[in-house]
Amino acid sequence: MIRTIITPEGTDIRLSIPEDYVGKTIEVTFLSLDELEQRSPVTLEDIWGMLPGEEALQLKEHARQARREWDRDF
Repeated sequence: MIRTIITPEGTDIRLSIPEDYVGKTIEVTFLSLDELEQRSPVTLEDIWGMLPGEEALQLKEHARQARREWDRDF
């Protein structure tokens, strides 16, 4: 994986693809770090209504268990 942060001086960017990436499907993403900093973290409450009842309960229990393990280990 190659990741870099740049500040463009215009609207065009030239990419050089490494030889071992030629012929492969790759992802190119433009993301302003200003926008990323403005996002608030997603919580279980944010997605709670999107999940069917049983899946929501399973996810909630999984999160509880993960927190217990985290607290126990630290």
